[in-house]
Amino acid sequence: MTQPSWVVEFAASEEEVAVLRRNVRAYLEAWGLRELVDETQLCVSELVANVITHVGAGTPTTLAVKLNGASLRIEVHDPDTRALPMLLAADVESEGGRGMALVAAVTERWGVQLGADRKVTWCEIATGLPPVSGHDGCLRMTRVEAMIGLYGAHGARPGPRSGRLGITEGEEAAISVITDLLHWLSAHGRDADDVLDRALVRFEAEGFAASR
Repeated sequence: MTQPSWVVEFAASEEEVAVLRRNVRAYLEAWGLRELVDETQLCVSELVANVITHVGAGTPTTLAVKLNGASLRIEVHDPDTRALPMLLAADVESEGGRGMALVAAVTERWGVQLGADRKVTWCEIATGLPPVSGHDGCLRMTRVEAMIGLYGAHGARPGPRSGRLGITEGEEAAISVITDLLHWLSAHGRDADDVLDRALVRFEAEGFAASR
């Protein structure tokens, strides 16, 4: 199964943390996970700060943010297998040691995976979303959810939104997507009715194949 993911390589630095935080917000909003922006930004900041502090500024680092069913997984890869993050009991006068405590406080779980030449520090945040029945994690479902999430966020209907699209909102956003696509096809000289018929035939054929 393929999940939506964002993977970026960078040299660990304070300047890069600010860029990563902005990009995290953009990706989560596109995925319809706006309500998880603050927690995710905090985790990214603290995990990368660990690399800067304990491995060194300029360390080649990789950030991966992945949507795995009902959880959002954040991974930071670095080449030092000796400097392991630890959960410390830092008091109010401590200058450091609070990073992993903050990560632990806003996530469901966290840990470290060691390889031959690198380590991966990871954490997972619960999305509160049930898996999509019969399609959990497949590329098609996640592409569609990202698209209708954008339509829901930037569509014609005004008013505040919070959190991921519900089924009713998703249905309205899907109608807007289809309508816009039909206008686009018509503007390029295509027969919108013919495209709809072909899409329906393909949808029914794929549904039949999946049920066998």
